[in-house]
Amino acid sequence: MTGRLSFLITVVLVLCALSVVNAQYQARRLFIELERAQSAARQLDIDWAQLQLDQSTLGKNSRIEALAKRDLNMTALTAARTQYLTAGAK
Repeated sequence: MTGRLSFLITVVLVLCALSVVNAQYQARRLFIELERAQSAARQLDIDWAQLQLDQSTLGKNSRIEALAKRDLNMTALTAARTQYLTAGAK
């Protein structure tokens, strides 16, 4: 009886030890995965900030005006070149 009880307790103890080892392995694996996800999130935040900066730079009126003058040969509108249309005129 004592031999069977010792064997049963030994088996249960080994199973518990294996369970602890497995739990620690899973915890380490999940922690590494969490660190990678946090690193990716930080990189995405940096990229987002850079994109917002680029958008604000590219959308400035002075840059758009300079590109219109250079690439499209557009000029600023002057009063002499303005034509006004009235509703009743033919």
